[in-house]
Amino acid sequence: MAPGRPAVLAEALDRLWIQFLPQMEERVAALETASVALEAGKLSLELCERAHAAAHKLAGVLGTFDLTRGTILAREAEMLYSGEADTNPEDAARLTVIAAQLRAIVAGRK
Repeated sequence: MAPGRPAVLAEALDRLWIQFLPQMEERVAALETASVALEAGKLSLELCERAHAAAHKLAGVLGTFDLTRGTILAREAEMLYSGEADTNPEDAARLTVIAAQLRAIVAGRK
């Protein structure tokens, strides 16, 4: 690679991160909302589908930024929300933890 190439790539990724940060935060919020609803026994099909889509998109974008742990967590959430609105209430605690960990990963990237 040419000298300075990694720095240019890092700068480009930083700009993309800033650009997409609001969307990532919204997707994490969708996961948080769904986990709260699931815990309360009020997860609608619409919320479940929104959480599934949010998790799927987060898995992809976090992988782009080499946040492998985030991708793994988002894929787990995607799998857990892949059913219907009757997602297992016992999964609520795990989904709450996943959402919190994803929030920390997104907030922690410089």
